Amino acid sequence: MRDGPALVRGLPSLSEKVVYLSGAMLGCTDEECRDWREYAKQHLRCATRDPVALRDYRGREMEGMTDMVENDKADIDASDILLVNFVKPSVGTSMEVLYAWERGKTIILVAPQDVVVSPWLVYHSHHLSHTVDDAVAHINRTSWKGTTPYSGRK
Repeated sequence: MRDGPALVRGLPSLSEKVVYLSGAMLGCTDEECRDWREYAKQHLRCATRDPVALRDYRGREMEGMTDMVENDKADIDASDILLVNFVKPSVGTSMEVLYAWERGKTIILVAPQDVVVSPWLVYHSHHLSHTVDDAVAHINRTSWKGTTPYSGRK
């Protein structure tokens, strides 16, 4: 079923959007990698792409480097929105953000209030939330008629 405003504008509804779940994996426990992604998958009203569920190369990253990077990029290309859970610095997550930004994807950043976030990461985001729950709610209630960079920028 299509959302009313999206139907009027001829835009895809939220249910037709795809959210890529980006966040640190290297050096993270199973719970740190999976818990927030499972929560997002259960509560988002659209499809998701979860790189942990699709290809988990923790402990053998260099062995699957080409598969991991190329398939993550293909999943980002096939997504509309990047939901980024930034709980600690991650080179891979930062690369995914820049890759998505350069392709015009909407980037929703989650950064707990006690985490120091790089200005680069905030600059390349359209919305900043402090919890995954708030970010999921933001995605679910937004019509996606168009996005602008994060408005909280100074």
